[in-house]
Amino acid sequence: MRQLKHTVSRWPLRKAFVISRGSRTEAEVIQVMIMDGEHQGFAECVPYARYDESCDSVIAEIESVTHAISDGASRRDIQKLMSPGAARNAIDCALWDLEAKQIGQTVGSMSGLGDPAELISAQTISIGTEAEMAAEAQQFARYPLLKVKLDSENIIPRIAAIHANAPASNIIIDANEAWSIAELNQHWQSLQDMAVMLIEQPLPASNDHELIRYQGDIPICADESCHSSADIDALAERYHAINIKLDKTGGLTEAINTYHAARKHQLQIMVGCMVGTSLAMAPATLLAQHAEVVDLDGPALLAEDVAHGFQFHHGHMSALTEQLWGGAR
Repeated sequence: MRQLKHTVSRWPLRKAFVISRGSRTEAEVIQVMIMDGEHQGFAECVPYARYDESCDSVIAEIESVTHAISDGASRRDIQKLMSPGAARNAIDCALWDLEAKQIGQTVGSMSGLGDPAELISAQTISIGTEAEMAAEAQQFARYPLLKVKLDSENIIPRIAAIHANAPASNIIIDANEAWSIAELNQHWQSLQDMAVMLIEQPLPASNDHELIRYQGDIPICADESCHSSADIDALAERYHAINIKLDKTGGLTEAINTYHAARKHQLQIMVGCMVGTSLAMAPATLLAQHAEVVDLDGPALLAEDVAHGFQFHHGHMSALTEQLWGGAR
């Protein structure tokens, strides 16, 4: 008989993390363990208020499948018993890890995704004054890819300050639903001239239909608008790319489905994350090796990380190790 356990932990950030919806100084995560008496499968999820999740609500959903897990529920069963979101992500990924250890393989081998090597990940710059953002850009000037959080204030001056201090870096803008279609059309040309290669979720998800009036050449990526494979058909008419996050899809199983659905529509793939430890990033790295854009720098924003976590050096993310997650090599 299997056992399901969970713990809540809080991880201070190196500095306040500011996006258009607010700021935070710590990451609150839920770590799950599923045990069969001999092996243990681990995973982590990050509740996200934007999707009406709290730590308590995610724990309640995890606990709702305690008996099913004890009775041997499979990953396929969990897709039916739980909705997409953080709770299912933790259960799904813990089951992947457990099964890999039981059969002596890696999740990369089991899934057909392959075992990931080093990746290039975006380094995030959160919202600040022009001077603050310029200083961060100077610090990250050797990084190949920067992801810049913005609201609707001082869009061009902030990006200009970053580009001037990191002229060799490509830039992703993440507006977190803070812009209008008028602002998007007004600014895209100037942004393209400053090495912006992708704009993530510029409009509120409820205003996706307005993207038919987008006049620019910079690809637009769906984040808050994209949760699972069920969303892809509608999004393909409005976006050029999607951001797959396991806390949105509800685990690696549905993330793979979402990836294949997006590829059928020839959408670009970005694999992203919430702010969590390396344990939360580990399953995503398998899919990330097949993506055009990787944004898994969550652990780099923390003051400390879990043991055997990823190392980040000038925008390069070390390879996944068996000590962290993913079964035996």
